[in-house]
Amino acid sequence: VKVKIPFGNKYLDAIFSVPEKKSAYGVILTHGAGGDMNFPHLLSLADYLAAHGVLCLRFTCKGLNVAYRTKAFKTVVEYLKLSEDYKLSGVFLAGRSMGSRAAASLIRQLSQDGDDDFIQGLICLSYPLHRPKLQSKLRDEDLLFIRCPVLFVSGSADEMCEKQLLEGVASKMKAPRKIHWIDKANHGMAVKGRTTDDVMEEINAEVLSWLRENIELEHK
Repeated sequence: VKVKIPFGNKYLDAIFSVPEKKSAYGVILTHGAGGDMNFPHLLSLADYLAAHGVLCLRFTCKGLNVAYRTKAFKTVVEYLKLSEDYKLSGVFLAGRSMGSRAAASLIRQLSQDGDDDFIQGLICLSYPLHRPKLQSKLRDEDLLFIRCPVLFVSGSADEMCEKQLLEGVASKMKAPRKIHWIDKANHGMAVKGRTTDDVMEEINAEVLSWLRENIELEHK
């Protein structure tokens, strides 16, 4: 289902992937610095989640400024929260690369405002922890403030997220967190000798099983 979400004097293009049965929880998904919501990895994940009973709303926000992207993400969260068509108990924020930075930034903002009851967790696909070859400057400040569960799915050969550095940041985080390493994958999740579909199957299954664990914990 295609929708246009009002954002200032513009609109954000978004698409709902709707499961057959009514879903109590949803995932909001956005892209990295390049591309849009139809980036193949996002499309694959959205279809997979909907096929397994989880509502997914993915949106496009062009703009290379994290603050701007965070603002757009907030608008989409509010839109879904007030939606009459999909009455959700909670939502997980997910993004690829820069999109996951915007998601992390928004969760920190909402928790500081005491307005994060609707947010159930954060999914970071290829979180860009540092610029290539600039490991001294880590983009970890938002992660250290987050309290909700966090899943990282990263390539062990990601040039923007060195394995040891992410593990170091994770060990300092207050939130329950899990890192799933895609062996030998780069920032774009490409792995020599494996097809994109094969890699996506691994990522999608990991995201779904983590979501199910966290939704169950919520119910207990």
